[in-house]
Amino acid sequence: MKTTRNMILLLACIVFSGVVGTAARAQEKGTALPPKLDIHTETLGNGLRVILLEDHAVPVVNLQVWYHVGSKDEEAGHTGFAHLFEHLMFKGSAHVGSEEHSRIIEAAGGFDNAYTNDDTTVFWETFPSNYLDRVLWLEADRMGSLNVDEANFKSEREVVKEERRVNFENRPYGLVVEDLYAAAFTVHPYHHTTIGSMEDLNKATIEDVRNFFKTFYKPNNATLVIAGDFRSDEAVRWAKKYFEGIPASTGPIPRRNTPEPPQEQERVVEKSYSNTPLPAIVEAYKMPAEYTPDSYPLGLASNILSQGESSRLYRTLVYQERIALQTIGFGNFTEDPNLFWVVAVMNQGHTNAEGQKALDAALEEIKTKPVDTKELEKAKNQIASQFILGRQTVQEKATAIGNAAVLGKDPNLVNDDLERYLKVTPAEIEQVAREYFVKQHATVLLVTPAAK
Repeated sequence: MKTTRNMILLLACIVFSGVVGTAARAQEKGTALPPKLDIHTETLGNGLRVILLEDHAVPVVNLQVWYHVGSKDEEAGHTGFAHLFEHLMFKGSAHVGSEEHSRIIEAAGGFDNAYTNDDTTVFWETFPSNYLDRVLWLEADRMGSLNVDEANFKSEREVVKEERRVNFENRPYGLVVEDLYAAAFTVHPYHHTTIGSMEDLNKATIEDVRNFFKTFYKPNNATLVIAGDFRSDEAVRWAKKYFEGIPASTGPIPRRNTPEPPQEQERVVEKSYSNTPLPAIVEAYKMPAEYTPDSYPLGLASNILSQGESSRLYRTLVYQERIALQTIGFGNFTEDPNLFWVVAVMNQGHTNAEGQKALDAALEEIKTKPVDTKELEKAKNQIASQFILGRQTVQEKATAIGNAAVLGKDPNLVNDDLERYLKVTPAEIEQVAREYFVKQHATVLLVTPAAK
């Protein structure tokens, strides 16, 4: 029922559905900007940060609880716990029965869900605004008194294991992400993926998961975002009423602060999977974290390389040379430095060597030849379109605020982000390409179909 946000789902969509992109029309007198979000922040006595955005356009509220815990916070041998807890959080608390949380939301005419990634676990619900008091109580009840019993633990562990089988082990190219990250990161916990290993899930105990909850599911490790039709003073009063009685952690939240050492030479991994019909090549380059200065020109570089059928990779490999079925380039921007991917799924009769040569040529061109004005304008219009269209609902606004607050450490980044993209120059794109798209920083995964 609940979903896990993971790059492998993106990769699967690329392989079977194509790259979907939305381009904005170029503005004759500059690019349109979305309205600034007038946010207000309160911090409760127990450390819970509450971020409020009043939007009275429709009588609806979106509420999100961002726990600053993801798969990178898991210890070796205990992978998959963050995602497992996403599931367990729906199994009842002191005053709410198993799955009753969602039923209450749905009975009010709303809907809810959750997702887990490398850095965060997020629970959200959208509902009529007159239910805000009740939904705040629901979230406080499971934060303060989750029911982690043996039956719930074992049943949800089986659900997660099945999710791993369906979405990773049995899906074509489903293990690409896992194998690539295992090779690209040697000490940083991005080495393992959010789904976790089957071995670690099998050996997990009830005490393991209870300790995980007691460590990370604390108000001082959470951010509550409320966007929509409500009064801020009333929302703060209710938040204090329901959440301030939940104690903060007794010490600092533990973090696995293990920076990845500089990579000095290219790593090449060869894999053959039984369910991959065509050869594929993935080149992944070490790059900086989200919201860092270089992330903005790199984000535009990803659009220039692969956003839409006029992008460089698609135009060359798919349309002109016809050696690839699909291509993509994107930065996996996260809290810590991560990877910039370029991918080619080859057409029948064409090899990974051809794909690698073409990908390398495209990266070399962006390193040595300035992006022309029209191409950069198109990329910036695409980014602007994503920002503008991504502010049409209170849920999208709350998600943007939460991401800026937790990963960027400043919710006001939500109002500055687009302008940082729009200020990028061709020289800055060329500079970051030269700095990051270098062989000694790359991990290459070559996928070949299994022999018949």
